[in-house]
Amino acid sequence: MQRFALRLLITAGAVLLAGYLVPTVVVDNLTSALLFALVLGILNAFLRPILLLLTLPLTIITLGLFTLIVNAIVFWVATLFPVGVHVESIGGAILGALVVSVVSFVASRTLE
Repeated sequence: MQRFALRLLITAGAVLLAGYLVPTVVVDNLTSALLFALVLGILNAFLRPILLLLTLPLTIITLGLFTLIVNAIVFWVATLFPVGVHVESIGGAILGALVVSVVSFVASRTLE
């Protein structure tokens, strides 16, 4: 349970950072970031593997770079839930997903 809470806090912090760095990603407050991190985690667990499987040929052709687009799609779908995080463009979703992915990866590796 502590590991889950830590990952949730890391992702929420990454979402707040994405809202700060990417002008087209708007985060209302800390509670919104926490709820968004929870929704994003659920979507990453269930929707992302399905999308990765369906887009496997494109991922192979692009040598894995299409995974960034899949992450952006999941990020954008998470913003459709009314939790207080909004993305104004697909470019914002791509940059927001990139920031969240990089920050979450680095934080998870340094804290383990």
